[in-house]
Amino acid sequence: MKTKLSTLLAIALLALLPCSLLAQASGNQSFWVHEDVVKPAMVAEYEAVCKELIGHMKTHNIKDAQWITTNTSDNRYLYVSPIANMADLDKPVFAALAEKMGQEAMTALFARMDKCYDVEHDYIINLDTDLSYQPSGINQTPEGQDYRMFHYLFVTPGNRAMVREKMKAVKDLFSSKGSKVYYRVYRSGFGTRGEFLMVAVAAKDAVDHAQMSKANQELFGEDGGKVMWDLFNNLLRYEEYSGMMRPDMAYTPSN
Repeated sequence: MKTKLSTLLAIALLALLPCSLLAQASGNQSFWVHEDVVKPAMVAEYEAVCKELIGHMKTHNIKDAQWITTNTSDNRYLYVSPIANMADLDKPVFAALAEKMGQEAMTALFARMDKCYDVEHDYIINLDTDLSYQPSGINQTPEGQDYRMFHYLFVTPGNRAMVREKMKAVKDLFSSKGSKVYYRVYRSGFGTRGEFLMVAVAAKDAVDHAQMSKANQELFGEDGGKVMWDLFNNLLRYEEYSGMMRPDMAYTPSN
């Protein structure tokens, strides 16, 4: 386990989520995440229904909704929308669509979608620009880089300050070495299952990510191993997932 974690972290660690509807983001933006945990046998049907929904959204050019989408290796589909405050959660996202296409038709569409999963979650995550490393500015949807690695660093109330200090040391390491592996950090917020920092790394594909990771390992050397282990020794637990951004399941209204 120690060897695996050392390799993971020293070569590439860190960076939906998915996750801004804007290519460039500033400040510590908050995002509302709706997550569907889709049954493996229902993935194809689920995606078909979602794309049908998006088709209706585009046909009627619904102005009061927008999101980007990612799906992870464990069949979670995350729909991510920026919010200004908690009051945004009370807005009826599909009210305008129901008016345009008819409540009965929309209800039937969502009924078809609902049978594809038994578990769904809604929660908030917060972009942390102070911990993120992207020298040219935060870009959460870099062109041609739809592959994602998501690293979940779980903490406790008692060690969150220490973990933050160690994360700053990681950023200093990446910056001082001029690393080409860029990452964005998100803090868990209201409604999440446990307290964590989620780090998202973008790449062209799995091969590109592996090559970037190997180059990063060689760049950091022994210095990287020490800094990463200082961080890992303070975590409650660590989880890693691969995923893909899904522009075909995202929605932005036209002007």
